[in-house]
Amino acid sequence: MTDVEGFCEPRFEAVQAALAALLGKDDVGASAAVYVDGEPVVDIWGGYADGDRSVSWERDTLTGVNSTTKNMTALCALILADRGELDLSAPVAAYWPEFAAAGKESVLVRHVLSHTAGLPDLSGLTTVEELYDWESVTAGLAAQAPKWEPGTAAGYHALTFGFLVGEIVRRITGRSLGEFFAEEVAKPLGADFHIGLSTEHDHRVAPLIPPPSLTDEYAASAPLGPDGTRRENTGVAIRVKDATSVAWRRAQIPAVNGFGNARSVALAQSVLVNQGSAGGVRLLSPQGCEPAWQEVFRGDDRVLGTPMCWTVGFGKFGNTFGWGGWGGSLVASDPGSRMTVAYVMNQMIDRDQQEDNRGMEIIMAAYSGQRPDPPSAR
Repeated sequence: MTDVEGFCEPRFEAVQAALAALLGKDDVGASAAVYVDGEPVVDIWGGYADGDRSVSWERDTLTGVNSTTKNMTALCALILADRGELDLSAPVAAYWPEFAAAGKESVLVRHVLSHTAGLPDLSGLTTVEELYDWESVTAGLAAQAPKWEPGTAAGYHALTFGFLVGEIVRRITGRSLGEFFAEEVAKPLGADFHIGLSTEHDHRVAPLIPPPSLTDEYAASAPLGPDGTRRENTGVAIRVKDATSVAWRRAQIPAVNGFGNARSVALAQSVLVNQGSAGGVRLLSPQGCEPAWQEVFRGDDRVLGTPMCWTVGFGKFGNTFGWGGWGGSLVASDPGSRMTVAYVMNQMIDRDQQEDNRGMEIIMAAYSGQRPDPPSAR
């Protein structure tokens, strides 16, 4: 067992034990957090920020969370919708006129947020460096034709999700997704999460560590196809060396290049299960939170090759919603228990080689500390 630092309410001691066990086994450095009613009940961390195990993982250590970033991007869209500046049922082209090209007039905002827009790939892009050119990527997406009739099928929009939602946000607010998140979410909450990271935070970053026996050339696998076989990865292959580069930190790739820790992830997402506020700070109305767990699509996901339930911006799993990132980070929120649980680490695991239940172990440990609500509260 490895020493774990931070704060943990006694009834959630199973979370601390779970993180200690992970740090003693698969993890190098990691953090876990649980928020209930918008307040922290667990905020713990331990291990090391580097693969050589020479630098301790501290309270304010940050690391890349990959697709766990999508939860933050979706939150930005829900805030704008709650303010009446974004209509989830409107055509994307109402905000982004050029997007109406190539048969996309009927693509709605909620299609983009639920991975049903038919734009799972970035056509023509072959290098990671091309992802750093926002105007070029979004112009390319505006020109693309959907791969299926929007709204009729789902296919995980691994990279395109952030560019699509981000450009809608930019057209409405004049700000990049990262700027909007920083000013409208992170700053008021005091959440230490960043979509695109500036220089002054570099010293706090724990670089992602490739899975055991693999190098920093390790790349995100192409998803499974409908027949269960691995699709050929015809798009951009993102390697660990890319996701740990300075250029990646500075870019705006709002589907995947967020930096934070479990505390900041859980804090920001907890607003959605606590009537729109956390720590006394309100970001949106109670009604504005509801699309986060309301089902938009249920069925086989054409890209992931597995049955999925998508809401407006999130994956739904039973009574919870949220999403995780390449390598292992994860956040899940439960509206019924008003609880959000997050796990963020630097040691990646390749699911093709090894089962990765680390985030789920933290989530299940958190549930063991839940007090059942009295009947009158349900």
